Parts: sequence; structure tokens; C-alpha cells
Amino acid sequence: EVVLVDVSEHPIDDLKKTAQVLQRQKEKAHPKKQLVVDKNTGTIICTAVGQGRRHDFHLYKNSKVRIMDKVQILADSGYQGIKKLHHNAALPKKNTKKCPLTKQDKKENHHISSERVLVENIIRRVKIFRVMAEKYRNRRKRFTLRWNLIAAIINYEL
Repeated sequence: EVVLVDVSEHPIDDLKKTAQVLQRQKEKAHPKKQLVVDKNTGTIICTAVGQGRRHDFHLYKNSKVRIMDKVQILADSGYQGIKKLHHNAALPKKNTKKCPLTKQDKKENHHISSERVLVENIIRRVKIFRVMAEKYRNRRKRFTLRWNLIAAIINYEL
């Protein structure tokens, strides 16, 4: 079995418009939404929402999603360090000045990215709903609820 993991950012509108708040708003990042998708069926297994300034892997650790060791995880380079928690994880290799990528590394990265396309398509399906594509202007407490409801609708369509 293979599981795909990815994160998407979402802008949230701040209702207060004073100069100090606008300055703080620029410093803040948008909330991140994490999806764990089953590769075979394309269904969303679980979701998580976290602060925007957090790293993707940090959001994965805080969501307390635990996947069995026999299941392979395909993730992007934002999940550096996931192999410490899950030994059966595949990440693309990074290019550096001292160690450029070989042709074999590029082929492996291309293979991983072609396998991960499904999770990007699921994120696109979520963003078809305008409430998740544009600035969220409703109550922040209900953001996670709406995110989970839209994920359930997408699973129901499949």
C-alpha cells in the first residue's frame, strides 16, 4: 500500500484593519492544511490544519498521524526527516553545489513526482469549492470543520 502526503496553504482574512494589525498580518503566514491520501483509491484518509509558519514535517508530527511500517509514504521535500519516524518513506533527493544530482537520482525524483500527482489533483478538487480557494472570511474556529466537510464530500463523490 502507498500513502501520499502533502500540504496546501490557505489565506484567511483578518477583520481588524489598524496599521499595527496590518503590519502583523504581513509577518504571519497563512494556515496550512495537510492531506493524507490513499494512492489506490484516491480517498482522503485524514486531514490536519496547522499554523502557517510551521514546516510541513512539523505539521505532520503534531497531527499525530501514525501510519503502519509496511505502508509506503510518498512526500515532497518539505518532509525532510520523516524517515526517522517512518522508515518506509520516499522523498526526492535535493541538489547541492557540492553534490549535484546524478541521472539515476533525477529518474528517481521524476518517478516520485509522477506518483505524487494524485495528491496534487485531490488538493485541486478541494480548491474547486470557492470557500477553500479564496480568502476565508468566516469564523476561524469553524475553518477545520469546513475543511473536513469538504474532504468528506470529495470522498463521497469518489
